[in-house]
Amino acid sequence: MINRVRRLRKERLLTLEALAERSGITKSYLSKVERGQSVPSIAVCAKLAKALDVSLDSLFADADDLDEVTVTRAAERRALTAPDEPGTRYEGMALDAGAKGMTPFMLYPPLDAGPVPFRDHPGEEFVFVHEGRAELILPSRTITLDPGDCVYFKATTPHKLRSLGTGRATVLLLVSSDHDTADDPRPPHSRLP
Repeated sequence: MINRVRRLRKERLLTLEALAERSGITKSYLSKVERGQSVPSIAVCAKLAKALDVSLDSLFADADDLDEVTVTRAAERRALTAPDEPGTRYEGMALDAGAKGMTPFMLYPPLDAGPVPFRDHPGEEFVFVHEGRAELILPSRTITLDPGDCVYFKATTPHKLRSLGTGRATVLLLVSSDHDTADDPRPPHSRLP
């Protein structure tokens, strides 16, 4: 992903400052992302994709390599965060799929969401708990999710997820594009929250 953000930025003749302004992400953090010194959250990736006017999955796979039908075997899921990541760990799935309205991830939320900031971004999210128990934390309430439970919400709602119990939960996350702005004539950077 590191080189893709830099490549997409340069293809659009954007400076780090311009991308920072469009995305609402600091220039110093963008620089760390491009140099591989920081792995952005899904919320940050969604903001970058919107600011670069590309689909979220294009940050993880080259557009030329995208397939019409994609199978991702469990052993082939691509780790998007380090194995020792104290926050949420992400694995990419179907990254080589062609044009799609949603991007799937397998995630493993931390046991303690206290230090993790709330995230919000354009689009919608669908969370399905595969194993373990998880808790979706919103500013107004907390929702406990058991295996097989799911929740669907507007991703513009500040949110964070944590695992409950002694081990990390295994959660399927689907992030959809922002359908409300599909016909909006304003440039993507002016639609950012």
